[in-house]
Amino acid sequence: MFEMIQLWVNLPKSHKMSPPRYQAILKEQIPIVKLSPGAYARIIAGELSGVKGPAQTFTPINLFDVRLNAGDRAEFSLPSGQNAGLVLLRGNVVVNSSQPLKGEAQLALLSPAGERVSLEAKEETTLLALSGEPIDEPVESYGPFVMNTREELQQAVDDYRSGKMGHVA
Repeated sequence: MFEMIQLWVNLPKSHKMSPPRYQAILKEQIPIVKLSPGAYARIIAGELSGVKGPAQTFTPINLFDVRLNAGDRAEFSLPSGQNAGLVLLRGNVVVNSSQPLKGEAQLALLSPAGERVSLEAKEETTLLALSGEPIDEPVESYGPFVMNTREELQQAVDDYRSGKMGHVA
């Protein structure tokens, strides 16, 4: 079975009009960090335990694909001061000894003050750990368009409609 997660990352104002970019990252290019005997994290972006992921980002971002078997416990750190969260793709896990996540497509927001994340899997679990440096800019969005002001948002929509962003074939 083929699985894919598509993530869109808000860019700082100075990079908003950069040409679109796609990064093909193959399984063989993604390093693995063992978290416990049965748990591991694939480091896609950022760094964990001195291991760096292959993705290139405009701002500091961590993206880890975490896998745990039933009964596994694991801990890792995310940088203090970053916006952070866990996206449960499937499974059943307790986060930081208190927050249960069960099922599919569940989100747990983490405090930017804390660095440690502890996980206890109740069943086989796959989740994404995400964190990123806040860019502290206003956000206006409409569909796939994300800008800083209503005026910039309207200009982006107008540019798209007029063909300035290319055409879908």
